[in-house]
Amino acid sequence: MKNSLKIPTLILLTFILSVHLIAQDKVENRLEVSPRHHEWVELAAGDKTLKSFIVYPQVSEPVKAVIIIHENRGLTDWVRNFADQLAAEGYIAFAPDMLSDFNEEFSQTSDFPSSDDARNAIYELDPKCVSSYLNVAFKYLKNLPAANGRVSVIGFCWGGSQSFRYATNNPDLKEALVFYGTGPKESIKYMNIQAPVYGFYGENDQRVNSTIDASKKAMDNYQHIFDYEIYEGAGHAYMRSGDDPDGPEANIMARNKSWERMLMILGQ
Repeated sequence: MKNSLKIPTLILLTFILSVHLIAQDKVENRLEVSPRHHEWVELAAGDKTLKSFIVYPQVSEPVKAVIIIHENRGLTDWVRNFADQLAAEGYIAFAPDMLSDFNEEFSQTSDFPSSDDARNAIYELDPKCVSSYLNVAFKYLKNLPAANGRVSVIGFCWGGSQSFRYATNNPDLKEALVFYGTGPKESIKYMNIQAPVYGFYGENDQRVNSTIDASKKAMDNYQHIFDYEIYEGAGHAYMRSGDDPDGPEANIMARNKSWERMLMILGQ
């Protein structure tokens, strides 16, 4: 009886693993066949070195640059793929690895044994280190010859929260786009925000959505722009899930609507 139960379970696990590997291959193949210039950049950040992935669009004039802050699993292939997709729309896409020089054993996301290990490390990061890395990225893009001096920030999940937080630290951002990330808990933190903040949320993500009203109230109190959309039927991380043609339909629809809204905002 026990052996008969093990066989279907093994088949199911094999199928799940196969689907994951096929999806991973799709992402990696996109990056391999992309005609755009990809580059790894190392930048000094105090006593650390920030490792980042940058993609240049195929354009004939300087363009806006966008800092992409990854999810709580680190700088994954999906984030790199998103950077390539964004560059295809005419933007310089810069994705810093916030796990750079985490410790003597792990110097970047790919060094961690699993995504769970990377996630655990993310939540050990010192906020000052995160801000330092983002400031280094901003300064680099601000002075990049191929860029026009305008820099925006986009973040997902943990990165979405960091995108909102970075808007409180950098008044020179053009805009901050927050994908299913929470705003600062203390209302006083919102005071110094100058850039407009745009939120993107899935309907089925109450952990995050329960914080939206407080962020809206704080932003309104300081007369700052906070414009957000909640996408029907979508869950957390719908941009990643919806990027897969075989993903949930609600997530695919939310991803596509968010993509169009994102481009409209960046193009303003």
